[in-house]
Amino acid sequence: MLKYSLGLDISCEKIDACISAIDTNQNVVVKSTTHISNSLSGFKHLDDWIHKHHKDKSIPIVICMEATGIYYENCALYLFDKGYAVSVILPNKAKKYIKALCLESKNDKIDAKGLSRMGAEQCLSVWQPLGKYFYELRLLTRQHQNLNEQMTITRNRLHAIEHAMYRNKIVEKQLRKEIDFLEKQVKETTKIIEKHIHGNTEIKQKVENICTIKGVAILTVAILLAETNGFALFENARQLVSYAGLDVVENQSGFHKGKTRISKKGNSRIRRALYMPAFVVITCKQIHFLNLYERTLDKHNVKMKSYVAVQKKLLTTIYALWKKNEKFNPDHNILKQEQELASRHPRENESKKNSHVQDVTTQGKHPVNDHSLLPLGKTKLKKYP
Repeated sequence: MLKYSLGLDISCEKIDACISAIDTNQNVVVKSTTHISNSLSGFKHLDDWIHKHHKDKSIPIVICMEATGIYYENCALYLFDKGYAVSVILPNKAKKYIKALCLESKNDKIDAKGLSRMGAEQCLSVWQPLGKYFYELRLLTRQHQNLNEQMTITRNRLHAIEHAMYRNKIVEKQLRKEIDFLEKQVKETTKIIEKHIHGNTEIKQKVENICTIKGVAILTVAILLAETNGFALFENARQLVSYAGLDVVENQSGFHKGKTRISKKGNSRIRRALYMPAFVVITCKQIHFLNLYERTLDKHNVKMKSYVAVQKKLLTTIYALWKKNEKFNPDHNILKQEQELASRHPRENESKKNSHVQDVTTQGKHPVNDHSLLPLGKTKLKKYP
């Protein structure tokens, strides 16, 4: 045997379990199945049942389960604390894998068996629970979003009733009271989020550094931290971009060339949090993002695509500032371009020390390609080896 694999199909009240083993010939054999209650007593019974069928302790065992709302969290945390390697799979990934097994029927027992086989055949990433601080922050930020959504719905209802054929003053009065109550709840939740951020000195300092970007407020940073566990599980910015669903997906095969778009297979709350800041940084003419916006807009002439590119740039910039614990430097790209220009053309750059390089770069032009900066009588640049 190579390893044991336990698949758990978790619902609100019960858990279906299936333990399998895979050998060197990649044959997966089901050892046992059972079902327990989704409670602390059920978790203890599951632990005893695992020890009973995991006879050879030298062979590793992995536990695979779906991320079914919040119903999986207590079981995953219990097994994680017991020292098991727990893997939490996205429902769409598990669904496609089980569908590839060509199983005609579908029930909880079959799903548990499919998850068990998936854990045996694949090398899945190990799940890490959110820390208490970021878990509480996530509850607050999601409550803030829910309140805003509910307030928008209520305002739309009030607007519709005010313009209806027959109006009812009692209903209008109730809706206005509901809107006032929701507004107070939103303000209160915002203050609690800020208080929660300020409660940790290290996190407060990092958030203040990130908020030096014009257009990025403390609530935006709080949402990003809550949805990513403080960027703890990401080794690089590319993983973070993929997690947010902002990674570019191509659709090309042979002579067929489909549309290139973002995947959107990720955390939609992160994309939502970056939507308005992307507009604000362009309105505030933050050179770090304005150059990207203008360059991409000249390429495809679609504003929304350019704003999505700015969202991606914002996310990676916030990630870098968080990791380095630095303030945002809007002139970073300009200084970098000037250093590269000086290293490539040292002689010409000496005569341009007092030129308006910064004004040119803000328009998305590189000084090397702008003939207006050349001395009089010269129309072309020298080619250096």
